[in-house]
Amino acid sequence: MLSIFDTKTRKIVELVPADGKTVKMYTCGPTVYNYPHIGNLRTYVFEDLLRRTIRFFGMGVYQVMNLTDIDDKTIRGALAKNVSLNEFTDVYKQAFFQDLESLQIEKAEKYPAATDHIPEMIAMIQTLIDKGIAYKTEDGNVFFRIARFPAYGGLSHLNLKDLKEGASQRVSNDEYEKESVSDFALWKAYEPEKDGKIYWESPWGKGRPGWHIECSAMAIRYLGETLDLHMGGVDNIFPHHENEIAQSEGCTGKIFSKYWMHSEHLLVDGKKMSKSLGNFFTLRDLFAKGYKGREIRYLLLSTHYRTQLNFTFEGLEAARHSLKRIDDFILRIKQVDVMSEFSIDVDLHQFEEGFKSSLAEDLNISNALAALFDFIRKINTCCDSGKLGKSQATQILNLFNKLDTVLAIFSHDEEKAPLEIEEKAQRRLTARLEKDWKLADILRKEIDTAGYIVEDSPTSYLLKRK
Repeated sequence: MLSIFDTKTRKIVELVPADGKTVKMYTCGPTVYNYPHIGNLRTYVFEDLLRRTIRFFGMGVYQVMNLTDIDDKTIRGALAKNVSLNEFTDVYKQAFFQDLESLQIEKAEKYPAATDHIPEMIAMIQTLIDKGIAYKTEDGNVFFRIARFPAYGGLSHLNLKDLKEGASQRVSNDEYEKESVSDFALWKAYEPEKDGKIYWESPWGKGRPGWHIECSAMAIRYLGETLDLHMGGVDNIFPHHENEIAQSEGCTGKIFSKYWMHSEHLLVDGKKMSKSLGNFFTLRDLFAKGYKGREIRYLLLSTHYRTQLNFTFEGLEAARHSLKRIDDFILRIKQVDVMSEFSIDVDLHQFEEGFKSSLAEDLNISNALAALFDFIRKINTCCDSGKLGKSQATQILNLFNKLDTVLAIFSHDEEKAPLEIEEKAQRRLTARLEKDWKLADILRKEIDTAGYIVEDSPTSYLLKRK
């Protein structure tokens, strides 16, 4: 049983897909006007961990992640560079997919772009107008009438009266055509100075869809009127996801999503990430500082998704050290070549079940990683005493490959030393066992000169590149 924290009910619930087999999952994707920052990537890594965990528990996944290419920022960017909207956003779409690959984030089944689904959005808006839930203003805008959706605020647990008062404090003069200050835009009328040549035709005149309707239309288009799970960052809860629920359920009359999950904010050195503070980082910024994708993934992965993650470079160094421990362990197990049948005092099945049960508790990754490193410590002790045989080493490697279908942090690079170096290491082991310390020392120096380090255990060795 896989349990998750449902944002709407604020309860731990069992994740059960409607068909009992495949979780239909919608995840809010990037607005493609710039490179994703590490706060965005933290959410994508969390969603990837859940996706992988769902499959680890024997269920299927069908994931849809939107690409928001219609937005004030994308339009401004295209106009500033004097290129088409597609030309401008394509650069950042490709960068987004490169970042996913660098962080070992599995691809979703669908990546619909807003620009390809305008007809679906127009159809939803028309349905809402026909039902009296939406209305058109004289200037060609279309708004959702929140007063016609009494359940509004159910996800964010906000009172509608408070929402109206808050909106009235933020409202600008050009929004007074709305019936209520808390109503939100479904369709934005064309403004030549602001939109240039970027617009679409609609029954209400030239314009473009609002951000919220984009996600509803694409989610329903590919996953049906009721999703199993909708995910995103906590900053999406209100107003974006709240508005998605209102317009989707107002249109279909059905529950939009059975479950909701949200990841907490990422801070940098305890502060909100901001370009003005100089603590704003993209993946490319971190690559330029010498860090690798899996080191960044490990750091973003290692804190529970409902806890704020404080990103620091000390944390990245700790992630690098943790991965080195894992790499060294896997390399050591690969080099076990003792055909013994010792019964090691470690239950592999018990470890796997402990790891799995941690993930089953709302993705308790901290406990899962703690179990992993405790296991590594115990097996290293067995190796030190020469009590690990070849068949047992193979079982451990197979188990680690299975765990990595969830974690995606292990290195699978073969780092075998040249045959000449391997032979010297074997000769050195023989010399040590025969207590020929002089020869052993000579061979160690030759191995060192060749760029390798040999680490000893009583009956074996570990050979690594410097």
